[in-house]
Amino acid sequence: MAKQRAIFEEVGQKDKKIAAPQGGVIDRTRKGARKAIRLWLLSLFALVCVMIVVGGMTRLTDSGLSITEWRPVTGAIPPYTAEMWAEEFEKYRQIDQYHLINRGMTLDEFKIIYWWEWGHRQLGRVIGLVWGLGFLFFWLTRRIPKGWTPRLLLLGGLGGVQGAIGWWMVASGLTEGMIAVASYRLAVHLGLAFVILGLIAWYAFLLNRPEAELLAARRAREGKLFSMSTGLLHFAFLQILLGALVAGIDAGRGYTDWPLMNGVFIPPELFAMQPLWTNFFENPATTQFIHRKAGYLLAVFALIVWWRGRKSSHSATRAAFNAMILVMAAQIALGIVTVLYGAPWQLGIAHQATAVLLWVLIIRARHLAQYPRFDRLRPQGAKA
Repeated sequence: MAKQRAIFEEVGQKDKKIAAPQGGVIDRTRKGARKAIRLWLLSLFALVCVMIVVGGMTRLTDSGLSITEWRPVTGAIPPYTAEMWAEEFEKYRQIDQYHLINRGMTLDEFKIIYWWEWGHRQLGRVIGLVWGLGFLFFWLTRRIPKGWTPRLLLLGGLGGVQGAIGWWMVASGLTEGMIAVASYRLAVHLGLAFVILGLIAWYAFLLNRPEAELLAARRAREGKLFSMSTGLLHFAFLQILLGALVAGIDAGRGYTDWPLMNGVFIPPELFAMQPLWTNFFENPATTQFIHRKAGYLLAVFALIVWWRGRKSSHSATRAAFNAMILVMAAQIALGIVTVLYGAPWQLGIAHQATAVLLWVLIIRARHLAQYPRFDRLRPQGAKA
């Protein structure tokens, strides 16, 4: 005779125990891996920020050509005897920058610019070492979350390319007739630094939240706002490249009035150089004119994106776009002041550092448009 079932017994349950829910593959790495990798990436982020600032100081002090050889390994050891210093100084005295700009420089003066360039290159080595040791540790201990290995390898690969581009840039200034690096190569070098910084920031934002939370947030993405902030990100990147072209030829130290340039809206010497294309890289009037006008357009577009962002239903997203527009306004004001004072190094570095901050804030706002944070409901009885 069949056994009578309990009223609430599930069909097919019998004596089987219900298995506990299993986590997905996204959670199968060791506990704390996402947090540990994020801390590692944040350390790389800080180092790259310092690298950009030191690179700016190296450019502003005309130190970039003080080391005339590319020695990725042995170059980590600086001169430490009088003979070694004399040898390095003699190499520098063979290039045109010395003959045309720094003729008569003393050894002590040479050491100042040498240490800036050496420090810049040393920071690059430190960043490579931190990345290499960190990646090796997480890979060997199998702490890298599923799908993250290619992303982390990409950072290392871009870092290696950046080192090669750095030497490609320096080599342009060592050729006959050159007293500084080529501005377009400087723009490539700085641009890649911002790409690396942006990727690190994006990865850190992703790792700051559990994968399950990101998947849920993705369903509430604000597609239009994400597309607009992506456009803003690209426009800001273009403006950074244009700023590098201005910095590469010290164009910011001319035309020290605003909003006009030497009292006119359009300088007559915009296309004074031949061939025509050289004006966009070597003509101070052209590079500064384009940088200024692109800045105005960027400001207008940023206001449009901000206006859209302030209508977001998520408070964290609105706050992110508010922070972005405030720093954008500060950067514009700083750029104007930098021009009016003839681009002293203090203002030049502040302008570059603020560009880094603005870049990260745009990326953060874009991230929250793609993965919004849900507002927590107030408990019953809480005051409004």
